[in-house]
Amino acid sequence: MTHKFTIGANVYYEPTFGNAAARGKYKVVRQLPVENDNRLSYRIKSVAENFERIAEEHQLSRTD
Repeated sequence: MTHKFTIGANVYYEPTFGNAAARGKYKVVRQLPVENDNRLSYRIKSVAENFERIAEEHQLSRTD
């Protein structure tokens, strides 16, 4: 399995239903290793927040 997004890529984050996270534009900070559940995850950061989030690949899409 390979990650679809590279470090520094601009992405649009769409949180899952029930998650209070803000959807919108983020930047990929780090690709996380594949765990036992075989899901690809990333650490992402928004300029509007002082912290990073963890997002799964299916929650992200490319932006320009």
